[in-house]
Parts: sequence; structure tokens; C-alpha cells
Amino acid sequence: MTIAKGDTIPAATFATMTENGPEKIESGDFFKGRKVALFSVPGAFTPTCSARHLPGFVDKADELKAKGVDEVACTAVNDPFVMGAWGKSAAADGKVTMLADGNGTFAKAVGLEMDGSAFGLGTRGQRFSMVVNDGVVEELNVEAPGDFKVSSAEYMLEQL
Repeated sequence: MTIAKGDTIPAATFATMTENGPEKIESGDFFKGRKVALFSVPGAFTPTCSARHLPGFVDKADELKAKGVDEVACTAVNDPFVMGAWGKSAAADGKVTMLADGNGTFAKAVGLEMDGSAFGLGTRGQRFSMVVNDGVVEELNVEAPGDFKVSSAEYMLEQL
């Protein structure tokens, strides 16, 4: 079942790249007690994700924070090494936290996985964004396949 507004974020483990290597982050801990602008992309370094989705949130991070967001985060079904490198290449450090969902457990837990096998990607997370306040989904924006409209930073700014 797909997560909906008003639902609590399910338990899942992310990983993020640090100076000491990958570190695990439990979803309950990550979202607890703060407002997070989370967006999901099908894959790091893929065309729309790299040209528009991540850069939009990097560019708008300060505006999102000015509207009450405590943290901006990106997740994808990629390993923490790839997510760390992608974040560095996009100048996301200090603006967007890169959360690796290496096995797709978060994407599956929220019911927003997709089959990218036709493109050699296997199971991935759909393109979406959500505002999560203290672990509860306040806004959820899921893109139609191939679209990039409702999951953008600009769209989220209009919702806040």
C-alpha cells in the first residue's frame, strides 16, 4: 500500500557517506522532531535527476528552510558511495542530505518502488517528494511515469 498524507514514515535504514565512510541512519531517528523536505529520484547521475531535480533542491534549500523546513534530503536506490559522489558533484554538501536506500527498503516500505528493468536499473524508487513533520507525512507529491512537475523544489515551496 502506498503511503499517504497523515501516515507515519515506516521503519527503514538509510546510509549516508561521512568522512569515516558510510553510516546508517534509521528513518525514525532521522525524521523525529523536525520538518524534512524529502525527495526521491530513480537514480543518481541520471538525466532528469542530475540536470533538474537535485539542482533545484540545492538551489532552493535556503528558501525551503526559510519556510520552516529543518532539513532537505534526497533519497535514491543507490549505494552510499554513489550518493556521496553525486552530492559532491552537485554541490549539495550542507544543503541536501544524501540518503542512500541501497536495497530499496524505504521505497518498498512507502509503496513507491518502480520497475526500471527496461532501462537496466532493476527496482528503484519512483520520483516523488514529501514534507514530513515529526515522522508524519504532511504533503506527498508523486510523479506520473516520465514526468517532472509535482516533485520539484519550486512546487514544494508553493505548498509550504
